[in-house]
Amino acid sequence: MDDQAGAFPFLGAFVVMGKDLLDIDGILVDPDIAGVKFVCDLTQCKGACCTITSELSAVLSEAEIGQIEKALPIVKQYLPRDHIREIDEKGFWETKGGVYRTRCLNRRDCVFVYYDGDIAKCAIERAYREGIIDFLKPLSCHLFPITISGFQGPVLRFERYHECKSAMARGIERNILLVDFCQHALQRAFGEEWLGKMRKALNS
Repeated sequence: MDDQAGAFPFLGAFVVMGKDLLDIDGILVDPDIAGVKFVCDLTQCKGACCTITSELSAVLSEAEIGQIEKALPIVKQYLPRDHIREIDEKGFWETKGGVYRTRCLNRRDCVFVYYDGDIAKCAIERAYREGIIDFLKPLSCHLFPITISGFQGPVLRFERYHECKSAMARGIERNILLVDFCQHALQRAFGEEWLGKMRKALNS
């Protein structure tokens, strides 16, 4: 497996009632992922994954905290003043339930959000795309809407959000599977060989 993001921070017990999860080299996968078609549509969702009102924000590993800390002086130049103030006063991460997470403002905007018009975007990813840093963004963000949970080992499932309805419609229109849309994130998390095994298992 790729250790780029460090150890997986599991979110808690997860059980899929009435389903047989696929066991792929010790990683459990909800078979429902196979049939989902999905392509992000920022014009409709406005970057909702970075601004959904919730007590829980993006999961971080210890390694990712270190990588973001290193890139922070560069990333902050893209952020709004209130986000910079929040980071300066409280830091960019917090611990909830023993899990490291990005800090949010008013239980909504991730501290790394900046706005391009009315669309919320990630300042970390912007710095990466501009070639200034070598860290794309947290793995939990990169995988979205696939989530990782479980105490005994990783369990992958598709997280359904109302805000992603347009992405599912777009995926159907373009005939693009969620696994294909998230392939680079899955490769980053588990490696190309594992992804190939997952595809084979889902198609069998």
